[in-house]
Amino acid sequence: MSEPQDSACLDCLIEENRLALHQLQAFLERLTPTLYRYAFGPTGRQSLGKHVRHILDHYDALLAGAGVGSIDYENRQRDERLEAEPVAAVARVVEISAALPRLHAHHSTTQQMRYPVDGACSSLTLSTSLARELAFMTSHTVHHMALLGFMAEQLGVALPDDFGVHPSTLRFWRRSRIVPQAAGAFARSSKPRLVSQ
Repeated sequence: MSEPQDSACLDCLIEENRLALHQLQAFLERLTPTLYRYAFGPTGRQSLGKHVRHILDHYDALLAGAGVGSIDYENRQRDERLEAEPVAAVARVVEISAALPRLHAHHSTTQQMRYPVDGACSSLTLSTSLARELAFMTSHTVHHMALLGFMAEQLGVALPDDFGVHPSTLRFWRRSRIVPQAAGAFARSSKPRLVSQ
């Protein structure tokens, strides 16, 4: 891939991530600390805040590792303040979103990802690229946003139709003119509907 193509590819992937983070920020700005910390499940180990912190930890790992060419999602900071304080999480989302375009500075750095495994070897070192990791990050973020959406709905928090929906699904909906229904079913629309990104 030529350098202009590589740069354009990174631009698209960075923008996908920034759009997901923008959605996450808007969601967080509507939450009270009580809702953010509400404990789900029989053990109370799940909360909106814990999923948000997990998302942000992964971005921090990517941003920290890209400059040195060694990305390690296992060795995350796990800042507990981010899972307890929605205001702190919003501030970190804004910082991460602003930092993502700076990944261009490392587009030519050879990237490796550490992946822990059980057994004789403690971790694998896998070859990767910034583009691959940004694509992963979009999927990872949207996956957890879908879980956030499910949990938030149980708390009575209304969400936009496209919250926690992968960009590939949004593109499919637009191509097929599919409009999500409130009841969870899908219907074909006679008029194209612009889904905000």
